[in-house]
Amino acid sequence: MQVVDVVKNIDIKRSARTMQLEGSFDLPKTDSISQEWKAEIPDIGDDWNIGLLVGPSGCGKSVILNEYFKQYIKENEWSDKAVIDDFPAEMPIRDIIAILNSVGFSSPPSWLKPFKILSNGERFRVDMARSMADSNGLFAVDEFTSVVDRTVAKIGSTAIAKTIRNANKRFIAASCHYDIIDWLQPDWIFEPHKLELNWRSLQQRPKLNLKIIRSDHTAWRYFSRYHYLTHEINKGCRLYVALLDYEPIAMVAFLPFPHHILKNVWRGHRLVCLPDYQGIGIGNMLSCFAGALCRGLNYRYRIRISHPAVINKIIKSDKWHIVDRPKIGSISIGKTLTPKKDKKHRHHNVLTRMVYSSEYIGPELDRKQAIKMWNCTKIRL
Repeated sequence: MQVVDVVKNIDIKRSARTMQLEGSFDLPKTDSISQEWKAEIPDIGDDWNIGLLVGPSGCGKSVILNEYFKQYIKENEWSDKAVIDDFPAEMPIRDIIAILNSVGFSSPPSWLKPFKILSNGERFRVDMARSMADSNGLFAVDEFTSVVDRTVAKIGSTAIAKTIRNANKRFIAASCHYDIIDWLQPDWIFEPHKLELNWRSLQQRPKLNLKIIRSDHTAWRYFSRYHYLTHEINKGCRLYVALLDYEPIAMVAFLPFPHHILKNVWRGHRLVCLPDYQGIGIGNMLSCFAGALCRGLNYRYRIRISHPAVINKIIKSDKWHIVDRPKIGSISIGKTLTPKKDKKHRHHNVLTRMVYSSEYIGPELDRKQAIKMWNCTKIRL
């Protein structure tokens, strides 16, 4: 432990208005204002991963952070280049992709954009990813989650906390928002306005009350712009949407898989999770739901994957089995027309990259529930 003993003196420049204010509110005449904090906070050498300075604005969070952890505060500068080019020059592209995925910034097209045109939520995640990449062990961030909406703050805090612990790094955040505590899961919390330090054990993050419904292909309009390979969908697909507070946040779609040997197989067609909700496993949950649903009806479920983050989860999961050795394959990225716009000569653009094929082998959905979910009415969103 270390003792926080901070005295902050603020000089007051006297003027006619300051004197009027003193007279109106019976304030003592002074040339300076002094603030003091004295308490104990965890030391760098203690056993912890995440610390949080939290309290209302003006209570001293930033003062303490700058007094005791100034050398660890990260304030990243960004160029007009793609965000991946602003990461350390010696960092391999594979590691950059891994850390971006880990914080829930999982869209390859967005990795090519300059920082200044990203949304606030995207900036928050990529800024945290770069801070982790640049740090040797400990880094600190002031005004944590202050510029993003509370959904991004909570979901992003969970993804960031998981990444920090997996990498065995240390992170200190200063924030005026208490709503992130259960999502960030800090090991200790210091409240300057109370001069209280509280240690806490890791707990399960709050659960999202998701509802999965069946919809038709028109639901794709909510998700098409966020699928990084294509904006199209097969209208004959079977599509399910995850709702949070009646708002669609993720979807999975699958199709029959005709094969001269394999029977009763369905294949994954589209899987999308909206950017604000990435990083906590919602997409993987939906993919497993599709597999469990099919298995509950004595079908098999296969997916063909090329996104590095999804591949890593599939390889580590006991719910999936790699059925084809990794190989270079062609991934369709949308239909285009010839210059004459002749539909008979329509073709696909393709992207060549490493792809995996995997089959779901996890728990199956109860048959009665599976039949109900399979035959339920399509809800048009």
